[in-house]
Amino acid sequence: MATKKIHSALISVYYKDNLEPIIALLKEHGVKIYSTGGTQNFIEEQGAEVIPVEKLTGYPSIFGGRVKTLHPKIFGGILYRRDFKDDVSQAVEYDIPAIDLVIVDLYPFEETVASGASESDIIEKIDIGGISLIRAAAKNFKDVVIVASKAQYGELEERLRNQDGATTMEDRRYFATRAFQVSSNYDTHIFNYFNRSESIPVLKISENTAKTLRYGENPHQSSHFYGDLSKMFDQLNGKELSYNNLVDIDAAVALISEFKGETAFAILKHTNACGCAIAPTVKEAYQKAFEADTTSAFGGVLVTNQKVDLAAAEEMNSLFFEVLIAPSFDKDALELLKSKKNRILLLQKIEVPSTKQIKTLLNGIIEQDKDLKTETKDDFKIVTKVAPTEAEKDALVFAAKICKHTKSNTIVLSNSNQLFASGVGQTSRVDALRQAIEKARSFGFDLNGAVMASDAFFPFPDCVEIAHEAGITAVVQPGGSIKDQDSIDFCDAHGMSMVMTGVRHFKH
Repeated sequence: MATKKIHSALISVYYKDNLEPIIALLKEHGVKIYSTGGTQNFIEEQGAEVIPVEKLTGYPSIFGGRVKTLHPKIFGGILYRRDFKDDVSQAVEYDIPAIDLVIVDLYPFEETVASGASESDIIEKIDIGGISLIRAAAKNFKDVVIVASKAQYGELEERLRNQDGATTMEDRRYFATRAFQVSSNYDTHIFNYFNRSESIPVLKISENTAKTLRYGENPHQSSHFYGDLSKMFDQLNGKELSYNNLVDIDAAVALISEFKGETAFAILKHTNACGCAIAPTVKEAYQKAFEADTTSAFGGVLVTNQKVDLAAAEEMNSLFFEVLIAPSFDKDALELLKSKKNRILLLQKIEVPSTKQIKTLLNGIIEQDKDLKTETKDDFKIVTKVAPTEAEKDALVFAAKICKHTKSNTIVLSNSNQLFASGVGQTSRVDALRQAIEKARSFGFDLNGAVMASDAFFPFPDCVEIAHEAGITAVVQPGGSIKDQDSIDFCDAHGMSMVMTGVRHFKH
């Protein structure tokens, strides 16, 4: 590995945090430092000598700072190849000094967009000189070290300290790789900002934060999570989150978000709700959710949209569950729930911010808008002679919310505040209904007066026929089959009510 001593450095950074130890090391090794503006002042405050970039280039910083490092003496010093005779002779001819180390970061474009700043302020945070310096130094990594983020200061310091102010080829290639990651991430966010209005059909995703998971969906599959979970959750207890945990947590927070203004509780298994209820208290909502399927709740993911108090914690503490998600916990409730060291407790700080869904398949990627449509009573079109009562309408709204978040084909049976059962992921809607009826009865629910929700239309009247036999009195479905009238006619002949929404909620 070619080891090179650093003799000169260009430093121009927006963030100066934790730069002091590097300045001290460069000073100790007699490194010549070039710098600009505020960075120059900062370095001089550390007692190091600095050559202003303006002195090297013969030009001042112009156009409000838009142009200060864009000059052949800067880029020539970075890009000329030390082992090319012609490059070396041209550097001498034009008095271009070698620059061995470049420390530069980028204007905070992403943060400025997130702050809600004006477009003019956002545009000024599109870095030109910095991004160019990063690319130039990374391209010439055989001769130059590039540090493109304050996150890498510690790594540079360690190498310089351990290697007497020198770097290896391996070091320089590593920092170049990190630099191209920084520059590509930066350009991705700029493109996505402009593409908000242009809507060019191009997919660009860049996540700087990655976490290696224990394994994927199965132990023989490796897995990573890309993103910053700490923005959404504080993990208060338990083991590290797994791939399957994350998939279930995503489904759980999506379902519970449907119940704004209500005290709701849901229990999920393999992304489907095996229990869901609303009640005056979290304890009661949990009890009703648990009653829907006391078997599947074992090892499930629990979620509520209200603070977990001691009464609720005492009620659920005897259950073995993987994860509990809530917006807050009373201190005594948290202490009790922490008694199981592997039990994952998540405090949810924000709702899922994304509105897109992305999935890899075949030799490409598919992307779609998230299903953010939730039907209310106002969306119901009554298509039968008998109209649902207000209580039945409430129940239909409740059932439809759960149905939307359940794997297709699905049927959901409920009243206005408690899931009785659902048939999930069946290849036949009739099978889904029969599964739901059998399951509800096995857990002691009387379906007389219950309601039924379907994620898609009924192509035949068989489902409403079976539902009527079970005692179900009201149905919500999207409609749209060429044989809708067959199901409507059966309901009319047997005193059932049916509403259509015009919205299908397939979930594959």
